[in-house]
Amino acid sequence: MPSFICSLIRYASRNRYKNPSVMSPLVKTCVPFATKLTKKLDLNQKYEVCRKLKECVKTLNTLQSNAQTLEKTRLTRDKLAPLHVPNMVKWASSVGITLDDIDRLKVIHVSGTKGKGSTCAYCESILRHQGFKTGFFSSPHLVEVRERFQINGQPLSREKFVTYFWDVFNKLEATKEQNNDSMPAYFAFLTLMAYNIFLKEQTDVAIIEVGIGGEYDSTNLVRKPVVCGVTSLGMDHVSILGNTIEKIAWQKAGIFKPGVPAFTSPQCPEALKVLHERAEEKGCHLEVAPHFASYERPGEKFKLGIAGHMQKVNASLALQLTRTWMKTQGVLKEEVLNGVNEVAVDGHGDIGVAKSFPFNQTLINGLVECKWLGRNQTIKKNRLTYYLDGAHTLESIQQCVDWFQKHSKREADSMSGKVIKILLFNTTGDRDVTQLLRPLMSCGFDGAVFCPNISYTTSSSADITNMTVSNETQLQKCQHNMETWKMLSLSKRKYGEIEEVTEVDSQPGSYSSPLKNGVHTNTENNCLNGTSSLKKSRLTENCNNSNLSSGLVDNSQSHDNIDQSKQNSYTASTSSCTDSLGLGTPKQLGTNCNNFFVNFSCIYDALLWASHGRDQNLKDPCNLPAQIQEADHVQVLVTGSIHLVGGVLGIVSDDYN
Repeated sequence: MPSFICSLIRYASRNRYKNPSVMSPLVKTCVPFATKLTKKLDLNQKYEVCRKLKECVKTLNTLQSNAQTLEKTRLTRDKLAPLHVPNMVKWASSVGITLDDIDRLKVIHVSGTKGKGSTCAYCESILRHQGFKTGFFSSPHLVEVRERFQINGQPLSREKFVTYFWDVFNKLEATKEQNNDSMPAYFAFLTLMAYNIFLKEQTDVAIIEVGIGGEYDSTNLVRKPVVCGVTSLGMDHVSILGNTIEKIAWQKAGIFKPGVPAFTSPQCPEALKVLHERAEEKGCHLEVAPHFASYERPGEKFKLGIAGHMQKVNASLALQLTRTWMKTQGVLKEEVLNGVNEVAVDGHGDIGVAKSFPFNQTLINGLVECKWLGRNQTIKKNRLTYYLDGAHTLESIQQCVDWFQKHSKREADSMSGKVIKILLFNTTGDRDVTQLLRPLMSCGFDGAVFCPNISYTTSSSADITNMTVSNETQLQKCQHNMETWKMLSLSKRKYGEIEEVTEVDSQPGSYSSPLKNGVHTNTENNCLNGTSSLKKSRLTENCNNSNLSSGLVDNSQSHDNIDQSKQNSYTASTSSCTDSLGLGTPKQLGTNCNNFFVNFSCIYDALLWASHGRDQNLKDPCNLPAQIQEADHVQVLVTGSIHLVGGVLGIVSDDYN
């Protein structure tokens, strides 16, 4: 670039807001040109960074196993699992990271089924507000993979992600021969990258969320964490971790280390027994986090930064983890404690309830200002509110229902006119969809929309590409989800209540149970009796035989090219009641059945239908039934999958657009 242009750019940036009357005519003419050029150069620079980031993510995605390879791996998982952590140690060495290096990161290690991310987010916020430089590794990401790495509460910048990615990838690529010509898989690679980032960024603490399980998880190469935590346990990832709560608890407790203090959220008796046995086996002291109400709070009550009643459980565990971390680092003065260990956990006299302690204002700020997107999150727009929660277990779905019913009713009561409720749902993996959908029936949705975790039918961000499952399988699962909802809806209308359509043993009533001295008292709902195996519903068994043409609309549109001539898509996509269940002749849902079951092939199209033109980030909405078109306000609950929530955020959130 000519030097005089550079001089004008510098002059323009220094004098942009000065009195133009003192400028020479030449400068007056050239400064606007230079300012425009500066903006263009900035834009080009940002584009170049995004291009480099895209190349990184594409390369990263080559480390994902495809669906066929993954199925073969499942057959040999039990034999290969014990080799996972030793392989991680070898790969870390190839990157130039020793186990001593990782120990210096002063790790807080957290496993569990529900609330891992929220607990870690509270830990990060608490310690950041105490003045420490924090590193936080979480999974999965919502929109961009760099979100998994946070420094001081902010996602790693795109520029740094590119630098650190190639630093790790190139070193591993260069030493493949020393590691049986293999590269770490997707999550294992990101774990190595996280440890490398936190070492290079010289964080004071590394808060590490376990991926799946604990014993054989990629994050478990840390030998000496400062403190370990286990959040609420439940039945999830049963094909990997086992189909009983005892097997799952065994895996989660695998992060315990000799001499390292450990804390757990209140658990059902069967899970707590296994956690205690594992703690004794590994030589660590385990305590149960106390009730949140037991902490002394000065002044007025405050509201936690993450919504939902279970957040008090997560916050209490985070308080114990961070207090222990600060105490072991010699930065916390001994406090006057409220709690004592005179009351042990019921049925477990050798397991104590951890002591509570007084809050100070800095601690309160950490709890209040904590943010964790995609969990009990609301996005308000013109005549439209999105309720987002990535719940994907029975207990977390019930918590989601409680949260949605409370807040959607409060919003509806504050409005005049017609308010309708739409469900946008998907679930993946081996989860029993009937169990997850049944609690949602109580919300009284006017319509239900189903789609796979695919953002657009013709183009999607590389950050959310999933090669571990085929598109066909995702669409089959989506169709099955819709058929299950239809079955539950028709059963409810016919019998006045939801008839059992699954072979899973479950108890009626509340899905969440009270706590007593750190233990769940309703063991049937939370542990499935501790030993019962999860069984697939009859619908699940027939999933592969689903007719994808029924109720499925493939509008084949992307965010770049919207079909402006789409007409009558409601008619094509609306399911109908059939007489196969003894309900008479086929009828258009919405005309006689009062709600709608609609299935789309991507998130964008599903949002077009659900929001009906109320969201400026969406174009050319589908035609809808009159009762939805005439609504004064639409409430859309998005749940069942954190990946679905991430896809929605990437489309509707102004932060990502």
